[in-house]
Amino acid sequence: MKAVLFDTEDRYRIAETDEPVPGPGQVAIRVAYAGIQWGDTMVRDGHFPVPRPFVPGFEASGHIIAVGDGVDPGRIGEPVAALTTAGAYAEVAVAPAVLTLEIGAMPLRTAAGLGWGAPTAYDLINAASRVRPGESVLVHAAAGSVGTLAAQFARLAGAGRVVGVAGSTARAAYAAQFGYDQVLLREDLPAELGEEKFDVILDPVGGSTRQAGLERLAAHGRLVAYGNLSTYEPVLANTNDLLMQGKSLLTYNSNLLGQTHPERLADSARRALGLVADGHVRVDVTAEYALTDVARAVQRLADGSTHGKSVLRVS
Repeated sequence: MKAVLFDTEDRYRIAETDEPVPGPGQVAIRVAYAGIQWGDTMVRDGHFPVPRPFVPGFEASGHIIAVGDGVDPGRIGEPVAALTTAGAYAEVAVAPAVLTLEIGAMPLRTAAGLGWGAPTAYDLINAASRVRPGESVLVHAAAGSVGTLAAQFARLAGAGRVVGVAGSTARAAYAAQFGYDQVLLREDLPAELGEEKFDVILDPVGGSTRQAGLERLAAHGRLVAYGNLSTYEPVLANTNDLLMQGKSLLTYNSNLLGQTHPERLADSARRALGLVADGHVRVDVTAEYALTDVARAVQRLADGSTHGKSVLRVS
């Protein structure tokens, strides 16, 4: 089969490799589309050390063609969306059966756009921050795949005001399509917010943004950190100061959740999928690439020139 290899010289190349065989609790998927996500940039840049060469790709859609021990053979032929630990940038990929969801009539291209972003956004709103009706929510990286979904999930949770933050005028205009009351430019913070405070802040940025976010929380507010787009330098918080205002600094790690409690992640992914399927939430695939263009696709994500969701067309 054809697959993308990320080699020992940090290059992507197309190679012929053996088709993987599903082990216990796994399924093999004939991949139609693979989602591109921030984890691809982290692997490329060495933040996730993995043995090389290896086949990257963490999100796939397609049809199940084989199952391992302990998996119902009746699943063969199902159209699915899957979360993988690697290997989605190939004609055949294996994935945990529990994290491989039947998608019904949903287009495979749309299903690939769900990826890790859909359960992450769902959990940020409903499990980590537990947005309550009437609360205000501030979402950084508002034009990304998680940000556009989080705004919609916040609305469904009854949020009273949802504000996004984006890195450019074009990205702010794009994000405004997804239910935000206002989308601000990062360069205009904090002045543009005045004295406004928020009940919930979603922060994948880190660094000074995270520190400023803690100051921007209302009493009993929750800041959820779920990434470090700007820096990996630690942010220190005074727990006594947080305690006095009932503020909380929380973290969310979907990759870890997929390893420790995959059934919980699968439940959130299934709920998100259902909301997309019934039209309450929109996944926006804005860019599609061939396998041979994977390096350009990952670089465009890394430098912020894409918005929404990008996918690779595999077969």
